Amino acid sequence: MRIELETCRFYLGRDYSEAIAGFGCLPLHIPLIPDAGYIDALVDTLDGVMLPGADCDVDPALYGEEPHPRLKKVVPEKDSTDRLVLAAAERRGIPVMAICYGMQALNVFRGGDLYQDIGSQAPDAIQHEQGIPVTRRSHSVSIEADGRLAELLSGFDGESLKVNSHHHQAIRNVGKDLTATARAADGIIEAIEDTRPERYVMGYQWHPELDWMNDQISTAIFESFSSACGQFAFDKSLTVTV
Repeated sequence: MRIELETCRFYLGRDYSEAIAGFGCLPLHIPLIPDAGYIDALVDTLDGVMLPGADCDVDPALYGEEPHPRLKKVVPEKDSTDRLVLAAAERRGIPVMAICYGMQALNVFRGGDLYQDIGSQAPDAIQHEQGIPVTRRSHSVSIEADGRLAELLSGFDGESLKVNSHHHQAIRNVGKDLTATARAADGIIEAIEDTRPERYVMGYQWHPELDWMNDQISTAIFESFSSACGQFAFDKSLTVTV
């Protein structure tokens, strides 16, 4: 979830939960309570983790940098909770889908770093803060030939590979066991995935949850994640505890 600092309320945009439910999974919100015991017990009940977007930036101290003048707000509870959830998911081999800020948090968790502000640190970049309407697919992405994403989107031609865009930060160097699998025309990384074939970990810089009912690419992404969660649940059911 996110936290509204002015009112101390946890919240999350409805699109994430509706998309999860729309593909046969049961959404469960994780409040920002960065307690390892609590998070470990909660994640133990899950078959998948979706790390959503956020209205804040990952703390640059987590990748060894001082704050850039255009850094937006940092929420320590968000950073700490996300990292605890990712660590718990990794220990269990739980499928992970990370979206926008979530993909950036995943990359930093794995030891990678970020452009703190695309406009000032990647001057040849295209516009990545689209604004409204939020569902408009504003720029194209190119997919790497190998990997899970290429297989997932193999039926789409270049013209249809356009995505929405709502971010001022981006991955600069990818973290451990991750590889970039999609890029915008300016070279900005638009998708990552785990290099280990046994791990389902996918990250998207765009927002498939915004148009999951009308966009075929978004549908394919959520169907894939739902399938991975179902497979994890099935495999877990076969485990016999002695």
